[in-house]
Amino acid sequence: MHRELNWAVLGTGVIANEMAAGLKKMGKSLYAVANRTHEKAVAFADKYGIGKVYNSIDEMFLDENVDIIYITTPHNTHFQFMKKALENGKHLLVEKSITLNSSELDRMIALAESKNLVLAEAMTIWHMPVYKELWEMVKRGETGKVQMITVNFGSFKTYDMSNRFFNRNLAGGAMLDIGVYALSIVRSFMDEKPDAVLSQWKAAPTGVDEQATVLLKNSGGQMATVALTMHSKQPKRAMISCEKGYIEIMEFPRADRAVFVDARTGERREICAGQYENALYYEHTAMEEAINNGDPTAMKLAYSKDVMDIMTQLRGEWGLTYPEEEQSRDHTVVS
Repeated sequence: MHRELNWAVLGTGVIANEMAAGLKKMGKSLYAVANRTHEKAVAFADKYGIGKVYNSIDEMFLDENVDIIYITTPHNTHFQFMKKALENGKHLLVEKSITLNSSELDRMIALAESKNLVLAEAMTIWHMPVYKELWEMVKRGETGKVQMITVNFGSFKTYDMSNRFFNRNLAGGAMLDIGVYALSIVRSFMDEKPDAVLSQWKAAPTGVDEQATVLLKNSGGQMATVALTMHSKQPKRAMISCEKGYIEIMEFPRADRAVFVDARTGERREICAGQYENALYYEHTAMEEAINNGDPTAMKLAYSKDVMDIMTQLRGEWGLTYPEEEQSRDHTVVS
């Protein structure tokens, strides 16, 4: 029989609120909350009926009753929090992007493995039921081989430095914020990790990446194009072009439907599975199963690592670094 696992959340922003709602759908509630601003943690606890609020973040890592911590703070804070949490025996679900770069992620993977802990990125694509159905369709040969993937993701964000989107000190920019989704869907439909990557990019006034186009190809000849922008609107659209037709997915980060168009007949077949609003419920359920079954593979950390390697390579080519990387003794971004 599986034991009851206690969840704690670090951070009290939009995702933390969605996380609390997701646990409620599992018939659970958060055990504890911590936040840099203590008053916000108290207000969050009142809102969701959480019994424990820590006076300091470190108290969360030391609490022996905490099993899983969901880290929802900005990207550039993840590494320091992950290290302390893993050292104290906590399983971790970490908001994307899971770390700033591959060096940080490799170190955390090694630490999690040494402690026999589940470490995972909170990437909705890995867990939405419609994707599980689509991957099975490809596996069964219904679509033929995946040949090319086209992904668009764009949103209009103002040049407002009070939020994280263009703030270099908060690891802002398109790649870590929305590129991670686009590259994750690409990786999920490719048989192998891309080994040839080309790109163009444009910097925002703050120096972070405002928009980019990326071309990818793996050794099997599968190709992808990714178009990202943080200062103009695009649909969140993915098209998986296969030998026997194409799959079109709108709102792909949390999709609950897709359309397969038959190349020969033009017939359109809609594939529906799961619900958009249950994205975090699927994620949390998978995390608990991974811990209880002692099998973390469903959390697809290997894919998250492949995506992080690509993002790290791209930023290295662009010469785009963040303050934490520049302060690091072992300069962590590939140049």
